[in-house]
Amino acid sequence: MSRIKIYIDEDAMDRDLVAALRSRGIAVITALDAGLAGKSDDEQLAFASEQGCVLFTFNVSDFYRLHTKWADAEREHGGMMLAPQQRFSVGEQLRRILRLRATMTAASMRNQVEFLSNWG
Repeated sequence: MSRIKIYIDEDAMDRDLVAALRSRGIAVITALDAGLAGKSDDEQLAFASEQGCVLFTFNVSDFYRLHTKWADAEREHGGMMLAPQQRFSVGEQLRRILRLRATMTAASMRNQVEFLSNWG
């Protein structure tokens, strides 16, 4: 079973969350790590997909729209985890991401959008 790797965009980047995920052995790439700070949402999703990562962002509406656009164009992506900004503490984000990761595989996340609010 292939484990989910995570790409965190600028909106959702939090040092504490990244450190907590990495301390649990989870592969995490941030927009900063990748040199993609300030790049378009499309470029962020393309990079995450090329790396075999699920994209995590607080930019719910733009990325959901991008998911639809990619689906219409029959473009594949590695999946998305969307969470509204300010809704969950870092600890709650971590718990929900870990729960999702325990249930879903990289393959089952392909072209899927999961809302962190559903993983409570």
